[in-house]
Amino acid sequence: MPSLTRTILRPLLALALSAATLAASAQTLRIGLAEDPDALDPTLARTFVGRLVFAGLCDKLFDIDEKLAIVPQLATGYQWSADSKALTIKLRTDVTFHDGEKFDAAAVKFNIERHKNMAGSNRRGELAPVTSVDVVDASTVRLNLAAPFSPLLAQLTDRAGMMVSPKAAQAAGERFGAAPVCSGPFRFVERVAQDRIVLERYANYWNKAAVHFDRVVYTPIPDATVRLANLRSGQLDFIERAAPSDMEKIINEKKLKTSRITEIGYQGITINIGKSDKAKANPLGRDARVREAFELSLDRQGLVQVVMDNEAIVGNQWVAPSNTNFARNVAIPKRDINRAKALLKEAGVTNPSFTLVTPTTSDAQRIALVVQAMSREAGFDVKIQAAEFATSLNMADKGDFEAYVLAWSGRPDPDGNLYSFHACKQPLNYSGYCDAETDALIKQSRETLDPAQRKKLFEQVAARVLKERPIVYLYHRKWLWVYSPKLTGVREIPDGLLRLTGLKMS
Repeated sequence: MPSLTRTILRPLLALALSAATLAASAQTLRIGLAEDPDALDPTLARTFVGRLVFAGLCDKLFDIDEKLAIVPQLATGYQWSADSKALTIKLRTDVTFHDGEKFDAAAVKFNIERHKNMAGSNRRGELAPVTSVDVVDASTVRLNLAAPFSPLLAQLTDRAGMMVSPKAAQAAGERFGAAPVCSGPFRFVERVAQDRIVLERYANYWNKAAVHFDRVVYTPIPDATVRLANLRSGQLDFIERAAPSDMEKIINEKKLKTSRITEIGYQGITINIGKSDKAKANPLGRDARVREAFELSLDRQGLVQVVMDNEAIVGNQWVAPSNTNFARNVAIPKRDINRAKALLKEAGVTNPSFTLVTPTTSDAQRIALVVQAMSREAGFDVKIQAAEFATSLNMADKGDFEAYVLAWSGRPDPDGNLYSFHACKQPLNYSGYCDAETDALIKQSRETLDPAQRKKLFEQVAARVLKERPIVYLYHRKWLWVYSPKLTGVREIPDGLLRLTGLKMS
């Protein structure tokens, strides 16, 4: 009888040990996001937080490294034509999409054309100079341009370079973002709005040796304090955009790992000056002198100190003062309440009142409150309207706002922070700013390959745009990450996106 018991128990014990081993090896990475993304369709998407999810879901033709150098991802190399009006890209031959379809030059052609032509595309302006795409052979594609386009490679390191399955995209149409099919390290499983986005490891990923998690769960938690509490309690492994006020304590405790990465984007206030009829009823929208007075009522360094606990760099442009393309001909204005009041008097406006829309994120709401208090000293009456992030973007898109607290995560090339926001009728031009001479200068900057000449053009653009103030630029944040001490392989790349390949839990 005992031998029979042992005979039965041994396989049961082995099965139990096998199950325990399997459970131990099956790991889930849990990431806390500051917002819930918009549509998970690279062609339509607009949000920074969506790009965090795309980093695990959708590979791109190129990527950037810690020094903003452009490196191949789905591409293996590239070559410009002698006249810089054609870019030939060699492609990986070992890539499939999450539905098993082959990635090749025909897929690249489909994606570039989809980005350019799909209704509602937010990539159209990023790829505007691309006139046609040629399939040279299965692993070679050529992008033909109307004119030289210096930012093109940088554009292909982000959503304009993301590749989705042509078969899946054609079948789903405008509903593709509800169940995206890409070629990244993880494939889409489910999404519950305002609750979670779940991905699982793609078994046939071309670089699967660098993938060490079975699942990734992204959880939107707008309150930074709650995100941190969930990390401390072990419910999360990684949080992005921790509250600056928490960083010193976290670092001193030495219980969690941290990263501080100066962004390539900006924090600013977009003003409706021509997007809709609200511009006409808006004292800020009607008169550039009122906008100048508003800017002069703000103390940027004070904002950085109060809102960001000094975890940011003050600025007045689409790139930081440390950037080689910062226009030094337009200095950062200092606070001047007397001058602000004089401008309001000159404009014949007393106690101008407007509504400042802000996302529900804690840092954006702090900005609104501090701006409200600062500008009151010059005579402004600022009302605050909080809206969920995706809702606030829709309001901006429709021109249903007077002023809007908006952060832009930034792009490696300055054009990615400039063109879509200030060129006439571009998808992200929420202010409605449109000026023919500015458009001509921006166009020249896109066609000029010489860095020194581009910088001169950026200076001319800055002189015009910053005089009109469709956006009042405030500062450039530091990406503040906090994560489990067991998580290794975290790469600090200035675009603020967590790369999932190479991450391990020790």
